[in-house]
Amino acid sequence: MKFKPKAIFLDMDGTILNHKNQVSIHTKDVIDQLRYQGIYVFIATGRAFDEIEGIVPAGFQVDGIVTSNGMAGYVGDDVIFKHSLSLKLVDEVIKRARKNKIYYELFPYDSDRVTLKQDQSYVENEITEPKTESVGINEWLSRKEAIKEEIIWVDEIVGNEFSKFYFFAKSKEHIKRWKEELEQLKKEINFTTSISSDHNVEVMAANVNKATGIQQMLKHFDLSVTETMAIGDSDNDLPMLRLVNYSVAMKNASERIKEITDDVTEFTCDEDGVSYYLKARFLTGKN
Repeated sequence: MKFKPKAIFLDMDGTILNHKNQVSIHTKDVIDQLRYQGIYVFIATGRAFDEIEGIVPAGFQVDGIVTSNGMAGYVGDDVIFKHSLSLKLVDEVIKRARKNKIYYELFPYDSDRVTLKQDQSYVENEITEPKTESVGINEWLSRKEAIKEEIIWVDEIVGNEFSKFYFFAKSKEHIKRWKEELEQLKKEINFTTSISSDHNVEVMAANVNKATGIQQMLKHFDLSVTETMAIGDSDNDLPMLRLVNYSVAMKNASERIKEITDDVTEFTCDEDGVSYYLKARFLTGKN
């Protein structure tokens, strides 16, 4: 590989995160070495900013983080850019989610994710055992953890800045019907949806995705998209993978992701695929 990027953007779930929702110390070490060489390393994730600290090793550092599928960007704790869902959209989506009995989490900025108390029973029921075979263990564990410790059950929605909605269903048919509902709502209110598994969908502000977030981050660092590389594994990574100069799919990615990328890692996310890939190409002289 002759192309040596000045900036690398890494997805989290299914990429640097294994299916137990952990980032290995080996991945941290490789990122540290790349940054020492002067290569910028960024995270570009569907996760909200507050979710990241608990799933990375101690001392984990990158140059910046694009969160919530492009809704916000951070350098350290400083906000570089931020978009928000409108209150009109939030209210209408929750009303329709209740009608469809769809599991949801709303992510306000600077506070814990919330779900209305009146929806608690059917939301919790969606995470009862048994897990359907097609639901990934990482997503299932994340929802279990959210129900147990992370969701704040509230009487009403307060505030006016929200980074995203996350929706989940054990049944593919249930989430399919909900996606169709969201597509109908788009005819009334403009917003963007993003999918990272067969069992979820997320809602962000209109015309926002990982690619738009990356462009804003590059502008902040005075970097060009021609100098970029990205690694990802799922549908919400497609805008990012299409934007960058050199795109890489994880071995565990679907075929439709691999078809549009320049390369594929030799190992999966459960086998430290990112750390092996980056080390082989940029840290051993085997370019």
